[in-house]
Amino acid sequence: MILALLAVLQVARPAPAPPSATPGDTLPRVTLAEALRRAARVDPDYVRALGRIDNAEWSRRAARLAFLLPSITASVDATKYSTEFFNIGTGSLQSTAVTGRLTAGYELFSARKFVELGRSSAELASAEAGELEQRFLTALETERDYNAVLAGQELARVARERVRRAEEQLGVARARVLSGAAVQSDSLQLVLELVRARAALLNQESALRVARLQLGRRIGEDRAVDAVPADTAPAPELPLSLPEAVAAAVAQGPTYQAARANERAAEAQLRAERGGYLPEVTLAAGHARFDNRFFPGARNVSSVTLTVSLPVWNQGAREIAVSQARVNRDVFRAIREDLERAVRRDVTEAYDAYTTARATVELQTAAVAAARENFRVQETRYRAGATTVLDVLEAQLRLTEAEADLVQARYATRLALAGLEAILGRRLFPDEDVP
Repeated sequence: MILALLAVLQVARPAPAPPSATPGDTLPRVTLAEALRRAARVDPDYVRALGRIDNAEWSRRAARLAFLLPSITASVDATKYSTEFFNIGTGSLQSTAVTGRLTAGYELFSARKFVELGRSSAELASAEAGELEQRFLTALETERDYNAVLAGQELARVARERVRRAEEQLGVARARVLSGAAVQSDSLQLVLELVRARAALLNQESALRVARLQLGRRIGEDRAVDAVPADTAPAPELPLSLPEAVAAAVAQGPTYQAARANERAAEAQLRAERGGYLPEVTLAAGHARFDNRFFPGARNVSSVTLTVSLPVWNQGAREIAVSQARVNRDVFRAIREDLERAVRRDVTEAYDAYTTARATVELQTAAVAAARENFRVQETRYRAGATTVLDVLEAQLRLTEAEADLVQARYATRLALAGLEAILGRRLFPDEDVP
């Protein structure tokens, strides 16, 4: 009866994949370069960063044009009255009046124009720095999702290898039990291992399906997308030392550039609000036409006005705006100073993460070789009856763990590199296919 149970368990197979799941070999595949390009087009945060640049460019363009062009307004209105009145255009009593106006105004002196030009330039620099920062953050998230698919592929392969080894060992154990060379508990131990291996395979395949769907979402697809297998060559050494990386981050790191640009923009906004205390000199010209029909032309009146205004009190609105701008400037200054204090820690963390993961890959490669040889020896000894099934199971488990750890270390290296590049704001290993 026990042998019959073993036979049934040996031929049992994992449950089929859900009907909605698409086999990996039929899914659309993308390279990392393609995934990065497509993600940049659909990522909401990056689209928002690009829109902020467009808005800042228009703001600076308007600030520049304020020095060259006057503000111009044209209007035409027609009014019907219930009783007749003296129409200034026709010089007679009429119940209809049509008026056309053209007004132009130019600020001869206004501190607001100068500070607005500086503020708009600072806003543009802040938007450009924010776009660079968001570009690398989007790339980091894309690479994380892309590598999650690649790691899932490798881990699924490791899980299938575990199932294959468990099935082979169960066959060997059954033959030894039938021949009387081993007790029935050996087969039961291997049946348990086979069940665990198949359960682990199901979980890993489920995680891989989810990772493929997430990659599809990241690049703008409403379906699962597979990743083209990456090169498994050893990761190279970083092309710069830790002090050089710290200096590069301070000089051109997107996060630190954005912090400095935000502080400058806040300072410019504060100057703009303080400009409200200064007088303004405005030259305005107007031309009006009056009649009782379109287009009015019965009487024309032109005017030129020179206005000097000094704001005195506007219910404290100006003072509130200055206070808010000053607090905003102080906040951005504190953020910039905090980031500059943390730059060495951030760069060191990312730098060491890459070097540690790179060294871990070398160690795990040696561990896999040792675990594979140990499993081979234990399997041979068990076939010869020189060891127990528990030793074989222990060796098989260690081999599976070593292979999984190697996969995790290899892709941890890629993610650590992407994180360091996001801090530095540039690719450390330029590739013509990767933007």
